[in-house]
Amino acid sequence: MNGPQKAENPQSLSLETSATSAGTPCGVSLPKIISFEDLIVCGDEIWIQFKGQIYRLRRTKQDKLILTK
Repeated sequence: MNGPQKAENPQSLSLETSATSAGTPCGVSLPKIISFEDLIVCGDEIWIQFKGQIYRLRRTKQDKLILTK
């Protein structure tokens, strides 16, 4: 019996593949991959509005991302 299979690393997907759901099994669409640097224009944070709430996505000095409400 085969062991558990590793999930494919989303970063290894080409942008062309991740931008379309054509040709995927059962019509499942793949998540859209956006670089954090493409989201921020000035500084190290963005604010996201979702269902009337504001969330803050920021990059720390240790180069990690933190999402806070």
